[in-house]
Amino acid sequence: MALDLVRIDDRLIHGQVVVGWGQPCEIGFLVLVDDAVAESEWEQELYRMGVPPEMDVFFDSVESAARRIGAYREDRRVGMLLTGDIETMERLIKAAPSIRAVTVGGIHHKPGRVARLRYVFLTPAEEAKLRGLMAAGVVVTAQDVPASAPLSLEDLLAGDGTG
Repeated sequence: MALDLVRIDDRLIHGQVVVGWGQPCEIGFLVLVDDAVAESEWEQELYRMGVPPEMDVFFDSVESAARRIGAYREDRRVGMLLTGDIETMERLIKAAPSIRAVTVGGIHHKPGRVARLRYVFLTPAEEAKLRGLMAAGVVVTAQDVPASAPLSLEDLLAGDGTG
């Protein structure tokens, strides 16, 4: 099994991840990759509160996640790795090039971002980073919940915010 889903979601661990993905996909563990959260016990405790006791949560910096990616892959349980932004995912993939597929889950509105889907807003620089991942051989899709069909990067970038 192991690391069946590598996802970018700016809310990191929240209800949609735990319930919407965790239950139907039988997720046994989550790996939250964020340099600041990996250093903050307080933030880690906040994220742990939203996770059921049967689901393990690991907090890693980009560097420690890259070192531990093999162990996560060898875990017999289904796992999900999360980053909160495209830049962190890009750094992780450079450090752990065995990651070959990424799902864009939720990147919400901020100044300078344009709606591509109802749950994905991107700046031109973020779009370029996603295109760069694809050019490096990473399959990039967008999918908010397991019941919806994944969209290709081309469909994501062609979106007008209504999909």
